[in-house]
Order: sequence, then structure tokens, then C-alpha cells
Amino acid sequence: MKNLMKNPLFVPLICLGLVLLFNLITNAGFFEISIKRNNVGNWILAGNLISVFNNASELVILAIGMTLITSASGGQDISVGACVAIAGGVILKILASKTGAPVVVAVSLGCLVAMAFGAFNGILVSIFNIQPMVATLILFTAGRPISSWITGGLSPRITNSVLDAVGNVIPGVPVPTPIFIAAFCVAFIFLTLRFTNLGLYAQAVGISDKAARLVGLSPRLVKFIQFVVMGLCVGLVAFIKVSRVGSIQYNYIAKDIEMDAILAVALGGNSLSGGRFSMTGSIIGAYTIQAITTTLLANSVPSDALSAYKAVVIIILVVIQSPVVKDFWRKRRKNDPAQSSPSPSLNGSPSAPTGPQTAKPEANLGADLGSGLASSLGTGPGASLATSQGGA
Repeated sequence: MKNLMKNPLFVPLICLGLVLLFNLITNAGFFEISIKRNNVGNWILAGNLISVFNNASELVILAIGMTLITSASGGQDISVGACVAIAGGVILKILASKTGAPVVVAVSLGCLVAMAFGAFNGILVSIFNIQPMVATLILFTAGRPISSWITGGLSPRITNSVLDAVGNVIPGVPVPTPIFIAAFCVAFIFLTLRFTNLGLYAQAVGISDKAARLVGLSPRLVKFIQFVVMGLCVGLVAFIKVSRVGSIQYNYIAKDIEMDAILAVALGGNSLSGGRFSMTGSIIGAYTIQAITTTLLANSVPSDALSAYKAVVIIILVVIQSPVVKDFWRKRRKNDPAQSSPSPSLNGSPSAPTGPQTAKPEANLGADLGSGLASSLGTGPGASLATSQGGA
């Protein structure tokens, strides 16, 4: 049990379990799943659990990018909702034009524009050393007006079979398509973290810029890449948002989703000051937040009061895994006589320590990091890359 509680996924899973347990006690029908026809006659799975997985798709994708940014820069991108409006405006503008451009071209250009704005944020953070939340405040303020300028203040509705399949279901497949898109993104990022150094470099820079520089990394380049990856995630989310309704409302699309993405990272047990991260934890955090939203709606909470109710629940969940609470329980376990008593040896007497019991000083962090990174780069001894990235 002690080892289980030390697992970084313990608290995220407990939080998700508590939400599901609440629904099991108060509303067993929350878990019912049925199949029915939608408004165009296609069979589709329906139910609260399906709604959680479906509606959390965009948040899961954004949580992936937000986790990497938080790890590398020790800050958060608060402009993702506004950038979704910009990319969605580009996609809608191209599809509504008379050029007859295919959907893949519109989506590609939307992603490129989102990545360009992500690069803009990355330059401010990596080159000019502006704190991420301050740097992204520019697009947070200007992004939605830019989207209005792109679309001319209009919100035309696009009727397209491809968009309908992406935003709803593929005919003959009852599972909502956004669930498959989110699953693909999750699989892709885990394969990327497993077979490339992306996660290792982000953690290295987030822990210590100086130590990462000593082993040949460029902290500026690493931070810049994370913001570009965030831009790609934003472009995909914009595509899903436009596909769901065939249009956008630039003032309301993805509103406050950046806050949910940051909370997903926090609920996943990740430090918001950067360093090591758990991508699995962030993904669980995203589904937990959507489960809270769906639970509140299922209990007839007014939509205007939804944010207030959700904020109370999230505050409780965040406080549970705050450093102060963790230190409190750590000290209690340390002062517990049952856990602090020495273990007897074979002859019944307390076993003596076999070596000096000194704590590793904080100053050795850079050296340890340099050794691990040097190993992964093939320039020194240490653990393998797979081992180094296992924590991610």
C-alpha cells in the first residue's frame, strides 16, 4: 500500500474514482449506455460515459501539449482557447470560400497557422525569456478578435460529409469519431516519448537550464519546440470543434478550455513549476475534469453556475495533492513509531546501518542530470534512454 501511494498516478486515479463513486451512489443510471439513431439516421452510442469520453477529446489533446510546455518552461499557455478560435476561423474561411479546397487542405492550413502562433509564443518565451503566462497573454487578449477579422465577423455554416463524420460518427461505426482522434493522439505521443528524446529533453530543461546546456542541449530550442507542438494540438482541436457544428462562434468556441487544460496537468500530479511529468496523469486529469462537468449537468446544475460548482470540486482535488498536504502526511508517516522503528536482524537485535545515511544534496541535481543526459546522448555512463523516460 505504501508503494502504491507513492505512485504518481495514485492521486489522479483516486480523484477520478471518487467522481465515479459519487455517481454510482447518487445516480446509477449515469453508467447506462444505449445505442440509438442520431438526427441524420446513423447509429450512435449514447450515455453519460460516452459523453465524457466524447466531450473530453479536445481537452485530452490540449493537455498533451500543455504538459510538455509546463515541463520545459515551468509555465502555462493561456492562449490556447483563443488560438483554437483563430485556427477554426482559418478552416471555416477556406471551406466557405468558392475555391472548392478539400477539407485536408483547410485543416493543414489551420494547423500551420496554429503552429505559427505557437512559434510566436515560443519565441517570446525562449528568446526573450518572458514568463510563459505573460507571453501568451498577448494572444489570449487578441486571438478572438483576430478570428473575427479572418472570418469577416461572420459565422457561415458548412455542410460537408467529411466534417459530419469527424464531428459525429462515421456511418456504420457507432462510436463518436472524436474519441478515435483523441486515442490516436494519445498513442502517438506515447510512442514519441518512448522512441525519441522529446520528453527527456523537456524534463531536463525544466529541471535545470544550466545542466541541460552543459550536456549540449539548447534550452531555447527545446522550449520553442514544445510551443510548436502545442500549436499542432490546437489545430487538431480547432478541426474537431468546427466539425462538430460546421461553424464557429469566435467569442465562445473553446472558451476557458485553457484553464481546464492547466487543471488537467495539475490533477495529473505534475508540478506546475516544470521538470518531471506524467503524461498518463495529465490524460486522466482531463477525463476527470470532463467527468465532473458531465456529473454536474446530469444533476441538473444550471449551466450559468456550472463553473462555480466545478471550481469548488477542483479546489478540493488540487488541495488534496498540494505540497503542503503531501508534506503533512509524509511527516506523520515519518513520526509514526510503527513505521520509524528499526527492523530486527536475524539474531533479534536491531540491524546496523551498512553505510553513511546522508541525504543527497540539492547541488548534485545538475551533476546527476548531466550524467543521465550524457548517457542518453551516448557521451557518458548511466541509465538507458528508455529508463530515463520511463517516468514520463
